[in-house]
Amino acid sequence: MNTDYDVVVVGLGPTGLTLANLLGRRGVSVLVLEREPEYYGLARAVYTDDEGMRIFQTAGAADELAADMNIDSTVQWVRGDGRLLAQFNQSDRPLGWPVANFLYQPYLENTLEAALGRYRHVTVRRGREVVDFDQDDSGVSVEHAECRGTGYGNRPSETDPRTAERVRAKFLVGCDGGRSVVRTKLGIDMTGTSFPERWLVVDLKARDGVDAFRHLPYFNFVCDPTLPIVSCPQPDGHHRFEFMLSESQTTAEMENSDTVRSHIARFVDPDEVEVLRKLVYTFNAVVADRWREGRILIAGDAAHMTPQFIGQGMNSGVRDADNLSWKLTAIIKDGASQAVLDSYESERRPHAKAMIDLSVLNKSLVSIDNRLLAAARDIALITAMRVPGLGGWLRGAKMKPGPRFRRGAYLGLPRRGLRGVAGTLAPQPDVRTYNGRHQRFDDALGIGFALLGYGVDPRTAISAEDQAALRALGTQFVTVYPLGGRPQGQPGDGRTTGDDFADIEDHTGALARWFAKGGVGIGGLLLLRPDRYVFGTAEPGHGNALTAELMRQLTGSALHPFTPMASPAKPNPSADSDRRLEQAR
Repeated sequence: MNTDYDVVVVGLGPTGLTLANLLGRRGVSVLVLEREPEYYGLARAVYTDDEGMRIFQTAGAADELAADMNIDSTVQWVRGDGRLLAQFNQSDRPLGWPVANFLYQPYLENTLEAALGRYRHVTVRRGREVVDFDQDDSGVSVEHAECRGTGYGNRPSETDPRTAERVRAKFLVGCDGGRSVVRTKLGIDMTGTSFPERWLVVDLKARDGVDAFRHLPYFNFVCDPTLPIVSCPQPDGHHRFEFMLSESQTTAEMENSDTVRSHIARFVDPDEVEVLRKLVYTFNAVVADRWREGRILIAGDAAHMTPQFIGQGMNSGVRDADNLSWKLTAIIKDGASQAVLDSYESERRPHAKAMIDLSVLNKSLVSIDNRLLAAARDIALITAMRVPGLGGWLRGAKMKPGPRFRRGAYLGLPRRGLRGVAGTLAPQPDVRTYNGRHQRFDDALGIGFALLGYGVDPRTAISAEDQAALRALGTQFVTVYPLGGRPQGQPGDGRTTGDDFADIEDHTGALARWFAKGGVGIGGLLLLRPDRYVFGTAEPGHGNALTAELMRQLTGSALHPFTPMASPAKPNPSADSDRRLEQAR
């Protein structure tokens, strides 16, 4: 196939930036087209969660991003006078990162765009808009030209000449927002609800030398029936307020400087802050009717738009990018079938829709403007926080839809029982290496597939043919030992080497509990996809069947028949090591 790039990404927002970084890190050539000639420079998204941070970790940028965030923030629902109604502040980190992190979007986008400079095979073209595209069996032709017309960047006028360029790619991904050109040209409609309520968003920055927001350390949903408000602390002296408008108020009235000043004066001294942006907006809860047409896909706001009330709009797009990046890589670099992309929408749509539904529910709670209904809400929230079990569930933010694919709708083996781990996101605990160093679990796994053996070198549990097939996919082989279960003895005993091998010790017990949940005992195997969702598990002696099923789902045909071995083979290490591992467990 004669192409200029592997993938053309349209849009340089958080979704497009994440996708370009993930593809770039995996060696895929990318052209990113962004219609704005200059960086927007103002905040829109304000929040990312532990799933988002883990994806940024895969992209190689999480620690740098975290340095510019308010980490481990508390989220509250309060009355108009500030009295607490409900609060969540989850302290545990099952995915290796805090659940509540508040950001300033320009910092995030600048960092992710700078990270693209690491990859010579990633090209960014600003001030270019997609004019047209078409596809055939072998690729996509994309025509783009210098962007004209009005906007926040400096563009040529409508009468200035411009020269269109045409490039060829294997795939095109539209990450170009709610008004997506890619989605529109494909004729894809969006289904859902557009809400009539208008909100005034005000972005502030403390003036130099002034600590204007010290008394506002937490994210607050101010449940005041006279004026519902959202108060969001952001890093480096930034803060956002959102005020719900009444039906009688006009946009011009609410965006008036005097009105803005009087509203923010309820919380801060207006003379101590600079107003960076004031804008009245409405919001949508809609999902595109389809997310793919052949070699053309959409992601982020182009595929789904989430109300801002749980901060999941950007994060849903980041999850889309994570899901798409490894599947596109498998097709482009490893020869996987395009049918792999059939699972993109079936995996991502239910979760994105669940986030939209939760956001709408929270919006309904916060924006109640009837005093009697508001009083009933307040009593319900206070009571719920005091109920044993329920209160802990709320404080731990367990109402958030979990990273778990629907049965029969994901790429992987069927989930076993109610507590099976196939199709669920793996935890990311801190682990201990053979030399006593600690690291995040994912850092031991690499960025591709990972075959884990519990107390066994997974390479010894599969055939040489299967080892070669997995290596061709860039698979990392990892032995996980329970605490105190690492083999000991003479030099060479239990030692394995190889650039694609790691052995780690589960010193926290988190992986042991996870393996037990998935029915993986000593000598068993667990196969992780590059996005850290579980493809499937195998009992000792059945590793070849697990590998064969992976190849079947990736390519449409297994390397050898899917025939589990009749009698499990004895896994390595030795019988004495097995007994020690069982005792340690």
